[in-house]
Amino acid sequence: MTAKTMNRRTLMKAGAAMATVLAAPHIANAQAATLKITTWGGKWGDIMKSELLPAFEREFKCTVSPDQAFPFLPKLQASPKSNPIYDVLHANSNEQWKALEEGLVEAKFDAKNVPNIKDVYPYANSDKMVGVSIFTSAIGLGFRTDKGLVKPTSWKDLADPKLAGQRGGYIIPVNSLGQAHLMMLGKIYGRGFNDLDAAYKALEALKPIKLFDFTGQMEKALLSAEVTMGVIHDSGIYRYDSGTEPVDFAIPTEGVLSLEQVLTVTPGSKVKELAYAYVDYMLRPAVQKRLAEGVWYSPSNTKVQLDAKYDAKLFNTPEKVAKLIQVDWKWYNARKDDIDLRVARILRG
Repeated sequence: MTAKTMNRRTLMKAGAAMATVLAAPHIANAQAATLKITTWGGKWGDIMKSELLPAFEREFKCTVSPDQAFPFLPKLQASPKSNPIYDVLHANSNEQWKALEEGLVEAKFDAKNVPNIKDVYPYANSDKMVGVSIFTSAIGLGFRTDKGLVKPTSWKDLADPKLAGQRGGYIIPVNSLGQAHLMMLGKIYGRGFNDLDAAYKALEALKPIKLFDFTGQMEKALLSAEVTMGVIHDSGIYRYDSGTEPVDFAIPTEGVLSLEQVLTVTPGSKVKELAYAYVDYMLRPAVQKRLAEGVWYSPSNTKVQLDAKYDAKLFNTPEKVAKLIQVDWKWYNARKDDIDLRVARILRG
């Protein structure tokens, strides 16, 4: 249409259309990218959903869709690799290795995409790690302080005959703490973490032992005195730091096992840059400090400055971090089915 043919009616229509466009509501938020992640529940989930995720959404002009309904890996396995159910998978190391072997997550992060990775402790980005560990807990021994027990100093103390029926462990096929403890038994009683014969023999010697699915159950068992000593991560004890509960955490002289909180990105993510930004965000010192002090997890970023009571207990110095033991999950996962069968026979008998 030329200026000559544009009559008064045409101008009025054009003006009305423009007015409609200008008056229409802004819908950018409806079109904003959505980041699909997994995350824990409990106190961790409360802090994430009330503070940290809303702050990320504001900064990056996006929406975060968190899934707290564990287990996550089966859901990722069932979704198409080209359109995965998650953009970022938060899981422990054992499941991250399984996800990598199936091509469901990327192996490592480039500092160009996740700049804060340059400031993490070596264990958080080691060859034992898929993706990056944003936090860790130390797996050691929790015990009651009101039952006349001497504070344990060795993993072998769990086998004390006086603890028969009062010691606690995990259902090994379903719990990574139980699996890591089994490998530690091979190290303590045998030739190394891969010495399954020694581990099986040591596991047999721990009977009778009360077994639990999750660490939350172990916490409750210790708090109720159903168990007087058990395998647990430090945050499961330190969160009761008010002094009103008669429980404490012991660091065995042989070292503690590292229970890593790991983030990976799925290769088929449609918002990969946003996914990388989220991983980088979770490694920020301020974010690390908030969660570390909120849930008693040891931060991975070396620049985090913790308040005194957290600084005294968490693994946040090179000297403390040196006590963390990372097991070979790739090796374990390759043998898991056989291990599960053997363990079931031992604990049934």
